[in-house]
Amino acid sequence: MWFVYVCDEEEKELGRQQAPGSCPHCGGKVEAMDVETKWKFCFLPMCFKIKRKYFCTLCARRLELFY
Repeated sequence: MWFVYVCDEEEKELGRQQAPGSCPHCGGKVEAMDVETKWKFCFLPMCFKIKRKYFCTLCARRLELFY
């Protein structure tokens, strides 16, 4: 029985920098990380996005930004 892996997601870290504010859980510093995401279907590139993710440097929790 053959299992074919047709979808793939690659994430690559582009850079990090300190973000303003503090973690609501532990009060630690917040870092912003720029991530490049590539989606592939059958080895063909389908989507390319650059996102900014926030996380705490002390407790390592991923933080979300609400407007």
